[in-house]
Amino acid sequence: MSEPKNRMAQSTGRFAYEGLERVFHEKARLGIMTSLISQPRGVIFADLKELCHLTDGNLSRHLQVLNEAGLVEIWKGYHKKRPQTLCRVTEDGRRRFFEYINVLETVIKDASRAARASNAGLSAADGLSPA
Repeated sequence: MSEPKNRMAQSTGRFAYEGLERVFHEKARLGIMTSLISQPRGVIFADLKELCHLTDGNLSRHLQVLNEAGLVEIWKGYHKKRPQTLCRVTEDGRRRFFEYINVLETVIKDASRAARASNAGLSAADGLSPA
């Protein structure tokens, strides 16, 4: 009976995915960051709102969280006498977002491996019965 315990001790934390930062791990912020990463020069607030299908208030709040975390910078100015807000990802934000994406890719690989094993008829519960 010691073998399963031994196996678990060797893999403690294997699926903890420490690199999944909570600040990114939210649907709206994931969309915002992906939009900003794809446009290194930045995106105007109104365009970002449309791209991410968010309300003004929702987008403002998510941008505030990302800005406070040092992931995005927000520039305010005027274009043709009209106020405009430009949102742009910071260098630290770019680096941290790509690290986050790498961890997500690991999650997908692990889940795919588990699905293939399950489809092949392999079971982690061999020799066990439901409680």
